[in-house]
Amino acid sequence: MSGKKQTKFSTRLVAMLGLLIAVTVVISMWFIIPVPMTHGNINLCDAGIFIAALLFGRRGGAIVGGASGFLLDLLSGYSQYMLFSLIVHGLEGFLVGQFGADQSKGRQFMAIAIGGVVMVIGYFISDTILYALPTGLAGVPTNAIQAVVGGAIAYPIVLRLKDRVKTQFN
Repeated sequence: MSGKKQTKFSTRLVAMLGLLIAVTVVISMWFIIPVPMTHGNINLCDAGIFIAALLFGRRGGAIVGGASGFLLDLLSGYSQYMLFSLIVHGLEGFLVGQFGADQSKGRQFMAIAIGGVVMVIGYFISDTILYALPTGLAGVPTNAIQAVVGGAIAYPIVLRLKDRVKTQFN
C-alpha cells in the first residue's frame, strides 16, 4: 500500500466527508431496528462507512466510521455505545479503506468482509463489557446481518460513484 498518494485535507474533501457523515447518520436513524436482547440496534451505518472507505481510503473511512457511529448512538438514545462505536466503526472504516480503496473487486469484497468481521467482534466485546457474555453472543448474528446488508448496499453505490468523485485521500 506504499504506492498510495498522500494528500492534504482540502475544503472540498472535508465537506464531502461531512456530508457522508450526515447522510450516514440520517439514513441509519431512518432505518433503525432495536434489538432488545442486546440493548443495541440494527441500522445502515455500515453502508455509509463502506462507501466512505472504498472511495476515500483509510483516513476517510476512519473519520466517517467513527464520527457517524458516535453521532448515531448519541442521537438515537444508545449513548452507552458512543465510545465503543467511535472505536469499532472507526477501525472498521480504516481497515476497509486500507485494504479496499483503489483495489480490484475481489479485494474490495475481502475488505468489506474484514470490516464486517471487525465490527461484529468489536460489538461482541462491547456488549460483553457493558452487559454480559450472553448479550455479546446474542448480538453476533444481528451484527453480521447488518454488515452483510451494509456491504450489499454500499458496493453498487461505490461502483456508480467511483468515477464521478475525486477521492484521492489516503
